[in-house]
Amino acid sequence: MPLAEIILDRIRKEGPVSFHDFMEMSLYHPKYGYYSTARNKIGKDGDFYTSPCMSSLFGEMIARQLEEMWYWLGKQPFSVVEYGGGTGLLCQDILQRLQKNKELYVDLHYHIIERSKAMRVRQRELLPDKVTLHEDIRDIPPMTGCILSNELIDNFSVHQVVMQDELMEVFVDYDNGFIECLRPAGLPLKDYFRELNVTLPPGFRTEINLEAVDWITRVSGALKKGFVLTIDYGFPSRTLYDKHRNKGTLVCYHRHMINYSPYTNIGEQDITTHINFSALYHWGLRVGLYPGGYTKQAHFLQGLGLTSYLKEMEEDGEMRQWTPEAKLSFIRTLLMDMGQKFNVLIQYKGLRKPLLSGMRFPQSL
Repeated sequence: MPLAEIILDRIRKEGPVSFHDFMEMSLYHPKYGYYSTARNKIGKDGDFYTSPCMSSLFGEMIARQLEEMWYWLGKQPFSVVEYGGGTGLLCQDILQRLQKNKELYVDLHYHIIERSKAMRVRQRELLPDKVTLHEDIRDIPPMTGCILSNELIDNFSVHQVVMQDELMEVFVDYDNGFIECLRPAGLPLKDYFRELNVTLPPGFRTEINLEAVDWITRVSGALKKGFVLTIDYGFPSRTLYDKHRNKGTLVCYHRHMINYSPYTNIGEQDITTHINFSALYHWGLRVGLYPGGYTKQAHFLQGLGLTSYLKEMEEDGEMRQWTPEAKLSFIRTLLMDMGQKFNVLIQYKGLRKPLLSGMRFPQSL
């Protein structure tokens, strides 16, 4: 039975479903959800690119930051938990760099949390036995080190809301096609904006990512001492709820084409939304995670020495075969396109505030 029929059958039996539940089924239905099927999602043959697809240098720079974190933790046994490992390329590039630090590598434990069985199969084929794969972070004992995510939270299922005379939640019904209807929002959705001190103007439509709140709570519970490194596209509240985003931030990706209709290509396209970094900061503080810095991905990479590293590559002849156009395109992608699109938040727990190279050029939250 096609996924659209499964969703329709649920609506017929139960009535309209929240957009959150519609998105959850579209992306994560155990058999037909977008992330449950074996088809390539990332890269040239997929629907979108991620930074690790563009260059191994992205993983190289993150590994440099991990080494610095290991130093701040006293050079003790160090665990990396990568949430949502994707194709495994980021893990592979990080390990290639960390292998050069024998003192760190011998006591390094690398875990990937991946709910997609199809992705876990690909990761196991690519990665060494040093990497362990898990469905849930609760499978890992409380750890010291870094919990890392790259383009994870933007795929959490969200509630969509519209401000009318009161806050209304978007539900999905069916009438010769999927249609939307509104119902008064529940208290958890109203409390979300109250906690963040956000007031939406009339007619404003946006998303609420309650799963991100649950996630940061679980992450803090798993971390005895160390860092949370979050890379994703999104904004602080003051930018996310600016008037020109009054239609929300939901975007769908299918075969490298963008559309804004989650009700087409059901189960065959990615559905994403911009994340609220202010929410991660706010609820992180509630569970013992303190802010270590927030910045653009471009500034994060520059702080870790990307520009000087590229210069060294050129001087060593590693870029000899590159045309000037290829070099320019590469730098533009890492530092301008993706570099300006994505943001980086570092939080820490159990130690004094660290000075991290990736946060040499911080921005305010």
